[in-house]
Amino acid sequence: MSLTLFSLALVVALFLFLFAGVWVAFSLMAIALITLCFFSDLSTLGPILATSAWGESAKWTVTSLPLFIWMGEILFRTRLSEDMFQGLAPWLRSIPGRLMHVNVIGCGIFAAVSGSSTATCATIGKISLNEFETRGYPQNLAIGSLAASGTLGLMIPPSIIMIVYGGAADVSIAQLFVAGILPGILLMGLFSSYIAGYALVRPDLFPKEEATRFSLREALYAGRRMLPIIGLIGCVVGSIYAGIATPTEAAAVGVAGSLALSLAFGSLSWDSFRGSLVGATMTSCMVAFIMTAAAFLSVAMGFAGIPRAMAAALTDMNLPPYLFLLGLTVVFLILGCFLDGVSIVLLTAAVILPSVRAFGFDLVWFGIYLVIIVEIAMITPPVGFNLFVIQTLTRRDLFSIAQASLPFFVLLALSILLIVIFPQIVTYLPSRL
Repeated sequence: MSLTLFSLALVVALFLFLFAGVWVAFSLMAIALITLCFFSDLSTLGPILATSAWGESAKWTVTSLPLFIWMGEILFRTRLSEDMFQGLAPWLRSIPGRLMHVNVIGCGIFAAVSGSSTATCATIGKISLNEFETRGYPQNLAIGSLAASGTLGLMIPPSIIMIVYGGAADVSIAQLFVAGILPGILLMGLFSSYIAGYALVRPDLFPKEEATRFSLREALYAGRRMLPIIGLIGCVVGSIYAGIATPTEAAAVGVAGSLALSLAFGSLSWDSFRGSLVGATMTSCMVAFIMTAAAFLSVAMGFAGIPRAMAAALTDMNLPPYLFLLGLTVVFLILGCFLDGVSIVLLTAAVILPSVRAFGFDLVWFGIYLVIIVEIAMITPPVGFNLFVIQTLTRRDLFSIAQASLPFFVLLALSILLIVIFPQIVTYLPSRL
């Protein structure tokens, strides 16, 4: 069987597992086992599985994920999340879509804290989704905007994927971080514009009581309710940029701060503390199980040589520069359906980067292009991590979540077109360093 036919068979098998209701992690592990049975000695299955599981779970950066999820659980189960929405309401009253923009704003701010798309999506989702449902906002728009806005954790520095790419391409990580600022703002603008346009077209789907008008004095008075959350975020972000704490240590600062604020405002009880801990444990275990299975699948794909074969086949076609870039986009989107962003970079960089250099593409620009591709992969089934996180939070069907995310998939694709036509969006700030 050719590698192409085998790859297609794997895709079909994975979708069959998912449609049959098999857990996502088990489905990914089954596909990985099938692949390894064909491309490696069966005696190596145990060691490969053990090494993959340990390698994924032992990453220091992964430690921040359960801590950020716990912080979100604490804020969700106390009065602080409701205070944030009440404080934002007067300021967003004149924007179509009103509080729905909290997903975009919240993820944009939190992305500067965590550097992780999964942590951003999980934390903000735990705070916002139940509030939107309670207030009567359209759930599909809430889910889609959260899934897409969560990907800002990859674009807005500090970004883990940028660090990996910078090492693989021998590019300044500082330049990559600076280059991600304007594209991150662009993405936030695109997401908010879609939400506003949706609200203008379907105003009947949005709650009427949120349209109450406020005077400036009332808005400022209501805004005081956001001060605890702003202070908490300031402590977390400030501890990172002041050099006091790493992003992982800052996650612990966030947990301690949220507990202290909840206690200070009298909304922390034994039941809410225990509930937040149990909820964070369940969500973290679910996400960690999926991440471990995906790491196992990445190793299996590496043994099969599928990512390198696809990249090499594209490189050997000798296409014109922008046709090559289009083909590369298709290849990365296909790989993104099955691999996480770090694996995509590590498995294809050695093959792709010489051609990228030969075509004269700026490597900093290409890094941001690659980050957007990985962002798209985060909301693309069957292995879109943000889809898994939202499924864990909502218990909804994976493909209905993907359908809700489809308009934002288009917006992310549009952002690629924009940075191709206007590369200065990426290159302007790094050129000033």
